[in-house]
Amino acid sequence: MSSTASGKNGTWRNWGGNVAARPAREVTPASVEELAAAVRKAAEDDLKVKAVGSGHSFTSIAATDGVLIRPQLLTGIRTIDRDALTVTVEAGTPLKRLNMALAREGLSLTNMGDIMEQTVSGATSTGTHGTGRESASIAAQIKALELVLADGSVLTCSEKENPEVFAAARIGLGALGIVTAITFAVEPIFLLTAREEPMTFDKVTGAFDELWAENEHFEFYWFPHTGNTNTKRNNRSAGPEKPVPQLQGWFEDEFLSNGVFQVAQWVGRAAPATIPSIAQISSKALSARTYTDIPYKVFTSPRRVRFVEMEYAVPREAVVDTLGELKTMVDRSGLRVSFPVEVRTAPADDITLSTASGRDSAYIAVHMVKGTPYQRYFTAAERILTAHEGRPHWGKVHTRDAEYFAGVYPRFGEFTALRDRLDPDRRFQNDYLRRVLGS
Repeated sequence: MSSTASGKNGTWRNWGGNVAARPAREVTPASVEELAAAVRKAAEDDLKVKAVGSGHSFTSIAATDGVLIRPQLLTGIRTIDRDALTVTVEAGTPLKRLNMALAREGLSLTNMGDIMEQTVSGATSTGTHGTGRESASIAAQIKALELVLADGSVLTCSEKENPEVFAAARIGLGALGIVTAITFAVEPIFLLTAREEPMTFDKVTGAFDELWAENEHFEFYWFPHTGNTNTKRNNRSAGPEKPVPQLQGWFEDEFLSNGVFQVAQWVGRAAPATIPSIAQISSKALSARTYTDIPYKVFTSPRRVRFVEMEYAVPREAVVDTLGELKTMVDRSGLRVSFPVEVRTAPADDITLSTASGRDSAYIAVHMVKGTPYQRYFTAAERILTAHEGRPHWGKVHTRDAEYFAGVYPRFGEFTALRDRLDPDRRFQNDYLRRVLGS
């Protein structure tokens, strides 16, 4: 079942189950013209408007009691330009569908996050990213955008056309307009060799700079209550293709990573005292493996265990110290954390409110299984992450506000000034944007 499915009485819920909203009405436009008309009609009725993707944000960034715009009819590829190496897609297209369609055309995005259920507009508007030494977030691969503005007009922007809008709207938080189409840079499809192997926490943090420098895409997962991590290095490869064999793939990616992991989460919820022992077993369950495949089959994997997540970007040079403080906090706190902590990187980019805007960044993500109390853990983690001038992911749990963001984003005022110009009446406002951008 899609996470965007409405519950009873027109209640919308997100994937993580921690956000619910009851819009006054829902609209599923089949064209940009219909969407523009829906925005104009909302203004006549004095209702706010929000577009929603697949509900994969853990914040209430898409919640509204006004008009909820659903994207499922605005999907598919508009054009592929093989000379310019770009693809233009409708905003509601799921990343999974984009990745598969591109692969059939012998093309690929350069980098992507680790799940592909989200819509292209939802993923980019919140700053979804994978890990990369040179290649950045999905939004950083955008070449042009089409937006419906608060007055119902349609604006296109790129580096050449409306560049000041382009600088901000690639990660626009839904605050500047409703994205209707996105043009991505693509490249001829290539192979990646993934090397996954366990490594101790001390070794991975001690060698972090080398591991980052030697690999195009490096990430690792640390299992709290243990000194163990699982590392993943993805690098381009001349081939040949050597995918994970089907049975082995099912066993490792479905049975262990989703099935057994889900059972471990249930046991941990029922008996928190068992979590450190389960963590020791979990952290050793996945053995080393190497495989070679096309990018989306290497970068992405199914995530069937529902969770709630907080993630912060810290300056890359601060990541080892920050992780050390996080580990010390967990060890001393009496907390029982059954979900691994994920660590990734991104190079600096030029997008106004990108978590990597103007600085090389490392991401630290903490998770709790859906339905468990996460506040104490997240509050303690957030205290550490904000002390390092952390910038929270716009679609993941955090408690920061506009005053904080003005301090950690040098170009924050540039974004709010543009919002004043494009949406003076705050047609696209909701409680979340009021908190993070100010009213």
